Amino acid sequence: MSSDMRYDEKILALPVIETPDGLSERSTVSNDLALKALEKRVLRKTDMVILPMMCFVFFFQYLDKQSLSYASVYGLITDLDLHGTQYSWTSSMFYVGQLVSEFPSMYLMSRLPLTKFVGCTIIVWGAICMCLAAPTTYGGFLAVRFCLGMAEGAVSPAFITITSMWYKKNEHPLRIGCWISCNALAQVIGSLLMYGIGQHNTSSIAAWRLMFIICGVLTSVTGVVFVFIMPSRPETAWFLTPDERLAAGRRLASQHDGGDKTNFSLAQLKEAVFDFSSYAAFAFGVLVTAPSIVLTFASLIIKELGYTSGATLLYGSPSGAVQLVAIWIGIIACQFWPNRRCLITICLIAIPLAGCIMLLVLPERGWPVIVGAWLGCCISSIFSLTMTLNASNVRGNTKKSVINTLYFIGYCAGCIGFPQLWTSDAAPRYLAGVIVSIAAWSVLVFLLLFYWFHASHQNRKRDRLQRESQVALYEPGEDVTDKQDMTFRYST
Repeated sequence: MSSDMRYDEKILALPVIETPDGLSERSTVSNDLALKALEKRVLRKTDMVILPMMCFVFFFQYLDKQSLSYASVYGLITDLDLHGTQYSWTSSMFYVGQLVSEFPSMYLMSRLPLTKFVGCTIIVWGAICMCLAAPTTYGGFLAVRFCLGMAEGAVSPAFITITSMWYKKNEHPLRIGCWISCNALAQVIGSLLMYGIGQHNTSSIAAWRLMFIICGVLTSVTGVVFVFIMPSRPETAWFLTPDERLAAGRRLASQHDGGDKTNFSLAQLKEAVFDFSSYAAFAFGVLVTAPSIVLTFASLIIKELGYTSGATLLYGSPSGAVQLVAIWIGIIACQFWPNRRCLITICLIAIPLAGCIMLLVLPERGWPVIVGAWLGCCISSIFSLTMTLNASNVRGNTKKSVINTLYFIGYCAGCIGFPQLWTSDAAPRYLAGVIVSIAAWSVLVFLLLFYWFHASHQNRKRDRLQRESQVALYEPGEDVTDKQDMTFRYST
């Protein structure tokens, strides 16, 4: 069967089989009911292979980033003699590296086989994470953090693209929510891992250095597995049968997704430059980031209340569980109301907003502040839903790469600038940082309302054009953008 045949031609080329009653019919793929059953099997197999791999990678990415917070309460600040804004810069420098890498990553993601490229970067970042155990000076630690950010820069934008390559847009919230949930799991497990290392470390290596070594080894092993197990696209998936590969490609081609192309389109780049979605994606990245610094400083907020290093990690670990609950509230809500993502996100913003207000106004002692820190850390649910808007509302291989990259450019820019508001002399209240977090959540609410209005307006316009038969049709699987394909409808 020729590899360049269209999907519907391949379906028609499948053999004729005889049914028990002697009537001839096409193979099970051509039968509507059988096709639906086949697509369900494809989805189930995809969830068993693709989704766990993304979850494992995202778990270790977050564990590697969040390990800085754990290391801060187990001697990193003392050993490297950090003072003033230096600890803030160790957080920011990671995102300087990530920001630098976003532009070349955007190009490489549209030119190279995406999964192999991502797998190689995972191996490299794991090796660099191990190197974080080596520096003895502030400057040396900053340099390694910069390199770590560069190595991790491609992962999150690539994962949005990979999700849209393997899943329909109504399936995005659940799947993105699953791998974003690993942020919360990493927060819980990372706290317990650091607690175990810190309390029972009998080696000559400082506990915080040992944490980086262990995280780096686990990450690199995951990267090797990712390279060998992760297929490039549904049509070449090793875990699917030939009929299932056809079904996988057909169900995704029906949404006019161009898949994993290795060409960079200047026309799609120009379209992205003038598209509202690009600026919204950048703004989402900045506004979600501004309050996320609470995560990095949560351990220090709790320790400043007078708790030991071990107690700080134990009291901080439930924040991951609170995050996990918030994420799944968002996921379940999206299953019931699949086209109300903006409204669901606005409702979820109330959780961290309440936490930030508690940190601002409550007395500096006891459990209320700890609970405020837990609630203030509930960033991932908002993070995941804003990413699903990008995954579901953007079409075109190059355009997706550009807009996903813009989201993370905004994310990196925020992570570079906003930690500077959290200086050591502002502890434990960190007033400037908390006030900016409250303001950022408020602005994000207004942006989501406008995004909702804009997407709804575009859908109504396309409905009118389609009723008037003024819509051009494209081949399934053709690399077209959401602006070109007027049969496409935006998720709101």
